Amino acid sequence: MLLASDRKTHYRFIVLALIFIVYAVNYADRTNIGAVLPFIIEEFQINNFEAGAIASMFFLGYAISQIPAGFFMAKKGIRGMVALSIFGFSFFTWLMGTASSVVGLKWIRLGLGLSEGPCPVGLASTINNWFPAKEKATATGVFIAATMFAPIIVPPLAVWIALEYGWRWVFFSFAIPGMVVAVAWYLLVKSKPEESRFVAQSELDIIQADRQPGRQARKNLVMHPKFALLDRIIRVKKLEPISRAKDLFKSKNIIGDFLAYFMMVSVLYGLLTWIPLYLVQEKGFTFLNMGFVATMPCLGGLIGAIGGGYISDKLLGKRRKPTMMFTAMTTVIMMLVMLNISGDTVTICLGLFFVGLCLNIGWPAFTAYGMAVADSKTYPIAASIINSGGNLGGFVSPMVAGFLLDKTGSFNAVFTYFGICAAAGLVLICLLDEPE
Repeated sequence: MLLASDRKTHYRFIVLALIFIVYAVNYADRTNIGAVLPFIIEEFQINNFEAGAIASMFFLGYAISQIPAGFFMAKKGIRGMVALSIFGFSFFTWLMGTASSVVGLKWIRLGLGLSEGPCPVGLASTINNWFPAKEKATATGVFIAATMFAPIIVPPLAVWIALEYGWRWVFFSFAIPGMVVAVAWYLLVKSKPEESRFVAQSELDIIQADRQPGRQARKNLVMHPKFALLDRIIRVKKLEPISRAKDLFKSKNIIGDFLAYFMMVSVLYGLLTWIPLYLVQEKGFTFLNMGFVATMPCLGGLIGAIGGGYISDKLLGKRRKPTMMFTAMTTVIMMLVMLNISGDTVTICLGLFFVGLCLNIGWPAFTAYGMAVADSKTYPIAASIINSGGNLGGFVSPMVAGFLLDKTGSFNAVFTYFGICAAAGLVLICLLDEPE
């Protein structure tokens, strides 16, 4: 029900702030494993492949639950499913602290992934419903920035808790915020802005300006002669938004985004999992110092994600491919840098900062791209397909990296693998069409 008064509201930005908080908590619960892995390896006496498998099981569950969650939300709405997802992943985070075996850790990580799966689909779909086209990539940039904000805090906090109280208390402590946030989400955020009593008609008009009757042939891009050369390079085409779910699975653009996201997430989650051990084993950092240096990719990523969304929306006229291509290309370069980086702390910090920056400038565009290809009804399914690809990359990458470490004893093989993934991602991105 809308407010009766005609006063102006900006409630969508309060919704965006809550989206940021939810996803920050979500990411804290999934990424704390990287800081804790050295302690788990020591306690259970396992090799790097087994350690990688513990981290990877999350992404198997995450990928499995994405598409069913997308179909459910497209039919039943977003609000309740997101609240339930937040409560569920907080519960499984708590259970991680109770595990008494490696097998138990793997099964609980699988449950954590299954329960977290609906959350990003619901949050991205909330952005799609609550923001006009001209603000979507910027809003998505804030959403994605939460994925880098949480890991800035997580490594030093998790290492401190593990050293002071034991690694199990990391999971007990991290479970609590999600319980509170689940209640806040259910009380404050409706599936659609027209259902919220906090949204005035003036704000609703802004949100729905590009969805009025007779405007189905929507303009996603700001067309201008200054973009003419760029538009030829990125293959701008007039495409009708996909309105049927089954057509999403036939779309070369959705499948291409799925595969490209697989490659880029392989790099991101591989780094988040193994950078702490890289700093301790290969660069000789203490556990406490590692906790602070391991935040550098995430600090760069926070700046990159917010800046990348703004660049895509405001400077590139809502074009998504340019920042995606930039991210893939510069990530290849940064992996070459990491292969040859020196051992002093300042250089390593700078290298990791720019790895995170480059990786995340194009990150919001992978999600925002699907908003242009699908319509508002099918977007939850499109988002779930794209996210499934990404999280299958997260499932494969930590295990492959662990296997390479066991076989070679060096992180050079790991950074080479990440560079190959980014190069493959660049090729796939180039093959996508940019919907006009």
